[in-house]
Amino acid sequence: MSWTVVNLSELETFPVGERGLLWHPIRSRLGVQAFGINAYTSAEVGGEVVEEHTEEFYGHEELYVVVAGCARFTLDGEEVEAPTGTIVHLPEPTVKRTAVALEPGTTVLAVGAKPGVPFTPSGWEVQFRANHASPDEAVAMVEDWVVDHPDDAAGHYNLACFRLRAGRRDAALDDFRRAFELDPDLVRRWSDGDTDLDPIRSEVSAITG
Repeated sequence: MSWTVVNLSELETFPVGERGLLWHPIRSRLGVQAFGINAYTSAEVGGEVVEEHTEEFYGHEELYVVVAGCARFTLDGEEVEAPTGTIVHLPEPTVKRTAVALEPGTTVLAVGAKPGVPFTPSGWEVQFRANHASPDEAVAMVEDWVVDHPDDAAGHYNLACFRLRAGRRDAALDDFRRAFELDPDLVRRWSDGDTDLDPIRSEVSAITG
């Protein structure tokens, strides 16, 4: 069969963060390879439907569609009310973006990719899933990602964190060192205050300088 039909209500649901955000994987569920696409909901008014972030790391152009309820986007400090049917296009990766639900059950569809280059799925999808798995299962998930993406600093960094949760200290140190070799600036930024790294905090300080 050359097509797939699925309802948003049939997708998996993963809580993300502490502000009510629920992630519903679409790209991985359907095996989409050309672009990133996922859905986000909040059951409560005031809950996040878009985490605060920029796309500077991935360089993605993004488009959001409010498919249910009503959201309030904040784009570089400017608030935009977005009822059902609103499309928010963000071609510039540096724009800081976030959105909260103004009605219960608000749902936002997010589509993104880096212009002009073949799409590569982002490692955060694996991380979000791994956060809800057992420590050993999480390690296995992220190990598989790193095997396929050996030069992904974020992947090695996240693998170090999950290995520490699983009590695998020595292997975690190896992955942390590899992440730092690949992207020192990212690792310095992420490791500052990351409690997952507390078991190797002295080594982290020595590595990052």
